[in-house]
Amino acid sequence: MEFDLEEEKIEILRRYRGLLRAAKNSKSREDRKTIRKAFDIALDKHSDQRRKSGEPYIYHPISVARVVAGELGLDTTSIVCALLHDTVEDTSLTLDDVESLFGNKERNRVDGLTKMSGVFEPGTSAQAENFRKMLLTLSNDVRVILIKLADRLDNMRTLDFMRPDKQQKIASETLYMYAPLAHRLGLYAIKTELEDLSLKYKEAEEFELINSRLRKTKDVRARFIRSFCAPIKRSLDEAGIKYSIKGRPKSIYSIWRKMQNQQVSFEEVYDVFAVRIVLDTDRDKEKSEIWRTYSIVTDYYQPNPDRLRDWISLPKGNGYESLHTTVMSPSGKWVEIQIRSERMDHVAEKGFAAHWRYKEGGESTVGGDQIDKWLTQIRDVLDNENEDAIEFIDELAMDLQSNDIFVFTPNGDMITLPQGASTLDFAFKVHSKVGETCIGGKVNHKLVPLSHKLSSGDQIEILTNKRQRPKEEWLKFVATSHARQKIRHALKEVKRERAEEGKDIVEKWMKKVGIHSTLYNLESLYRRLKLASAQDLYHEVATGLIKLEEITKFSVKQGKIVWPKGPKPGTSSKTAVTEKYIKPQKEDTLLIGENLQKIDYNLAQCCNPIPGDDVFGFITVSGGIKIQRQNCSNATNMLSKYAYRMMKARWSSKAEQQFEVKLSFTGIDDLGLVNQITQIISEDMEVNMRAIKMETHDGIFRGYVSVLIMNKNHLEDLITKLKNVSGVHTVERVKAES
Repeated sequence: MEFDLEEEKIEILRRYRGLLRAAKNSKSREDRKTIRKAFDIALDKHSDQRRKSGEPYIYHPISVARVVAGELGLDTTSIVCALLHDTVEDTSLTLDDVESLFGNKERNRVDGLTKMSGVFEPGTSAQAENFRKMLLTLSNDVRVILIKLADRLDNMRTLDFMRPDKQQKIASETLYMYAPLAHRLGLYAIKTELEDLSLKYKEAEEFELINSRLRKTKDVRARFIRSFCAPIKRSLDEAGIKYSIKGRPKSIYSIWRKMQNQQVSFEEVYDVFAVRIVLDTDRDKEKSEIWRTYSIVTDYYQPNPDRLRDWISLPKGNGYESLHTTVMSPSGKWVEIQIRSERMDHVAEKGFAAHWRYKEGGESTVGGDQIDKWLTQIRDVLDNENEDAIEFIDELAMDLQSNDIFVFTPNGDMITLPQGASTLDFAFKVHSKVGETCIGGKVNHKLVPLSHKLSSGDQIEILTNKRQRPKEEWLKFVATSHARQKIRHALKEVKRERAEEGKDIVEKWMKKVGIHSTLYNLESLYRRLKLASAQDLYHEVATGLIKLEEITKFSVKQGKIVWPKGPKPGTSSKTAVTEKYIKPQKEDTLLIGENLQKIDYNLAQCCNPIPGDDVFGFITVSGGIKIQRQNCSNATNMLSKYAYRMMKARWSSKAEQQFEVKLSFTGIDDLGLVNQITQIISEDMEVNMRAIKMETHDGIFRGYVSVLIMNKNHLEDLITKLKNVSGVHTVERVKAES
């Protein structure tokens, strides 16, 4: 492949100058000199490397540094680290070189980024441990994670050149961990772009559909927003309030999610229109000016009382401050209004980066303390080295994706918890000893159990008893990883104490039957009983789940335990294999793997793939292959953590094989409607029905039908015909429950 090196040199310099323009906080001669030195080193070290697109590799570090400088507004040290973030791992540059050329701060941050480079690589424990490393780095220096998010953003922007399976893997990781992490750190602009780009690869058709609808309605929306804002502008001018006002569409991802959650079309999404009013006002006047502006808006437009969100009096846990309301326009469209100050807008766009800058300047930001508390909480969870790493990632993902509620102690101190938190979560948040001895609570002076779900504004008093001990079922009651980790730690202590008792019983039994107390004999015993460790054996003996005297099928030779051997290979009678799905000869064949071969597989029950669906193969723990739909709600989680177990898969033909699909439909109840629906299914489309259920309530009906169809086109034709029945409002294929 031929490259125009002269043209590339010009482009590299153009991009470098763009980086300098974006680095508004690095204006001094010393700063520029340092950035130039880092750029020259990166350019030299990456000179013979190219990206998948064929472009020079240096484009990537420059782009990451530009996001770090412009979109995050970070310091010179962070820009240097962004330029050098791949050099230590991919080139001959060492951490000692970085320290001698720049300094100790730069060395530590580049070291943090290098440790994180292996996140989500093949091997479950490796990927989870690397994510753990990443969060350890996060808890020590949050700027490292900001650079990592900038790196992920550039990778997502250039994902077009990756293989489709790689695209699915990276998009799933991004949606599962990186977008929620950006949200938790208050980086709304980056979080939104990461979500939209992930959707572009995970749900390409639906992404393009929403994107094209937004493009087509752009002019209409602009005209609508202009006329909507005109009276507000007049009144703000008359009141002498300095402001800027802009209309903006909701993100593609948030529109898609509303369409999914509420089962509505694009046209029916509640508030596609959004207006942001940003006030130029002093810090001490912010609150009064914002409420004054709210009063002006509601003079003209009727607000929805259920949609008022006051994050000015109670900022979000990540420092986000804004007043949100949804009002009804004269044309019958709901419009979301966001009112905030310039400072609040800056923090909303830059998130933790802005908080860190204000803090460095000696001025603390509202919400900054909340983020510091959250980072401390992560440190607590990471301190437990025995924590199952994959479980830890799942719990962190839950923590990241949850919204906050605000509750109060009996003294009136406010505590922030994730939505869905229980009395027990609150108890562990107060103190681990309070959590471990908690027997219940009083919420707003009423007695409630440990599992009671809290709501914003609740005042909670915890009741304890020193004889109380944590129980296994407590894990079902809690929503925070902090509480779950403390409960597990306490349960392990209890298990360890019981195991000590069991150890004595096992050793006495072995001595009695003549088995030597060796590691070989111990391992042979617990493996025969299908247990994972000697600790498990001791615990189950102590609790009476295993009775040693009932184990008789063994002999002892010179102190060694010997188990009877099974039948010789080929002599046992064959049994039917229930796990593997053996395909009949005429079935639609599915080609699996890099070479797209015919391999036996199971169809995932959570999403019931059918011919024509976009699918992938997933290697199960037992070694079989499970076929999943790419848009299955479980796929994001699976691909983000176990992408190395994914295999390519696609349908090869349209043979006469039938697959079961469940459809749901809603509409206005009408005489003979059920008859029309069943006639279309069984007569017009010649489809076999497995089950049908209809229920009506106040003239509205909801129905479910299980049908046997041949492929995706067959299904789409059936859905179209059902939608044309008078009175039917929606017809949807039932997706897997997450």
